[in-house]
Amino acid sequence: MIAKVINTLGKEVGTVELNDEIFGREYNPALIHQVVVAQLANKRQGTKSALTRTEVRGGGRKPWRQKGTGRARQGSIRAPQWTHGGVVFAPKPRDFSKKINKQMRVGALCSALSKKLADNELIIVDNFNIEQPKTKLVATALNNIGIEKTALLVVNGHNEDLLRASRNIQTVTLTDVALLNVYELVRANKCVFTLDAVNALMEVYA
Repeated sequence: MIAKVINTLGKEVGTVELNDEIFGREYNPALIHQVVVAQLANKRQGTKSALTRTEVRGGGRKPWRQKGTGRARQGSIRAPQWTHGGVVFAPKPRDFSKKINKQMRVGALCSALSKKLADNELIIVDNFNIEQPKTKLVATALNNIGIEKTALLVVNGHNEDLLRASRNIQTVTLTDVALLNVYELVRANKCVFTLDAVNALMEVYA
């Protein structure tokens, strides 16, 4: 599979041969959904907590006698219907994490990459080096290569200047190819890979 390589001016400067094992997979939406759900679940802290009626301090005495007052019967001022009472089915700390094995994770990642390439939503640039860490330079380069909505910019290695220049653009997410994940791939309208990032990706997953 051959894909074209462009520069930050939007002009074609060459081609690259892509590995079919990574970029030629069959689209598997069920697997991608499963991996994305697990990834988002693993981000949850699970630390929320509230008190039930048995845990709220006080309320041991019956507020008034059972009969004869004309009011509704009550057994405790810490019952859920009372102000400062306990919470019904109170949330407690829990572990939301889901296990996804390596084969499923890699399969979902390759399936998402293949879908992006098939839909012409994956762009490969020769490099994304900028002279100064200025947001305007990144915005101009993205406009030249046809990025209009959300974009995932994937590079090989840490690039401090590019990070500082791109973080002010809310629709752009910058990531290292070693940290690439399915959720960031599918949520972006287009993905921009540097040539080094593509080669690094094929070395790892091929």
